[in-house]
Amino acid sequence: MRLTLRQLQVFASVCAQRSYSRAAEEMALTQPAVSLQIRQLEELVGQPLFEYVGKKLYTTEAAEALLKASVDVFGRLESLDMQLSDLQGSLQGQLRLAVESSAKYFVPHLFAAFKRQHPEVNLTLAVVNRAQVIKRLADNRDDLVIMSMVPQDMALEFLPFLNNPIIAVAPPDHPLCNLASLTLKDLAAFPLLVREPGSGTRKACEEYFQQKRAHFANTLEVASMEAQRECVIAGLGLALLPRHALVQELANGLLRELPVEELPLYRSWCLVQSRGKRLSPVAQAFAAFIRRERGLISALAERFGGKQPDLPPAH
Repeated sequence: MRLTLRQLQVFASVCAQRSYSRAAEEMALTQPAVSLQIRQLEELVGQPLFEYVGKKLYTTEAAEALLKASVDVFGRLESLDMQLSDLQGSLQGQLRLAVESSAKYFVPHLFAAFKRQHPEVNLTLAVVNRAQVIKRLADNRDDLVIMSMVPQDMALEFLPFLNNPIIAVAPPDHPLCNLASLTLKDLAAFPLLVREPGSGTRKACEEYFQQKRAHFANTLEVASMEAQRECVIAGLGLALLPRHALVQELANGLLRELPVEELPLYRSWCLVQSRGKRLSPVAQAFAAFIRRERGLISALAERFGGKQPDLPPAH
C-alpha cells in the first residue's frame, strides 16, 4: 500500500473534525483537495472510510482500523524526533497528558516545574472526567494519564504520587458552620451538590457514603467543579470537593471547610499508562521526574491545602 503521510494527516483531520470542510480549513487546503485525498486513500484501502447518515459524517470500521494505525505511525515518528533531539543533548517534543478534572488545578504547576528542567518540552493537556479518561486509555490517545481510582480490570501500570483530599464545604453563613464537630450523617439533612455520572470525585464519594451508611436523598447534579463551587457560594447546597480546587475560596472566606469527623476522604492521584506501552523520550522523562521529585511535589502540594499524609508504595 503506497500511503503517504500527507494522506494520513488529512484523513486524521477529517476523523477529528467529522467534516471535510472543517478539515480543509484546519489543513489549509480546499475542500475538493481533501475529498481527492480521501478518495485516493479509499482506493488504496479498498473500502469506504466515511459514510453520511442524515447530515452527519461517520467513520467506518475500516477507518477506525486505519486511524489506530495512523496514530501509531505518527507517534513513532514523533518519538524518533525526540530521540534525535535527545542525542543532540536537549530533550524536545510534546507531552500529551490527560488528567481527571480534579487534578487540573495542580498539574499545570507540576508541569511548570518539569519544564524548568526541560525548557524545550511543550504540553498538550486534556481535562476530562474519569469515564472519559478510561476511554482515552483504551484508545491509546495520550502519552500518560493522571487519575485517581485506577480501574483494576485494565492492563495498566500506575504510580501514586499525590493524595487528593476531598472535603465538605458550605457558605460561611450556613448553620453547620457554627458547630465544632460533625459527621457525614449530619450533612444528609441538607441539599448536596454532586458531579455528573462518570466523575471520579462523585464515584469516590458515593462509595464512601455507602461504606459509612450516609444517605443523601436531596441531591442536585452539576456538570463541573467550578459550577459546584459557585452553587455552594450561592447557598444552593453543600458539596464534597477536592481541597486543591478551593484554595482561594477558603482563603478569602467565600467558603468554609466543615469539620466532618470522617473527612478528608483521601484518594491518590496516580500517573497511569497502559502496561507495555512504549513511551516517548519526553514521556519517559516526565515519569522519571514524578518518581524522582517527591520532595518538590510535596512542597507544591502544601500550597494547595497543607501537608499530605504518606502515600502507598508504587505499583
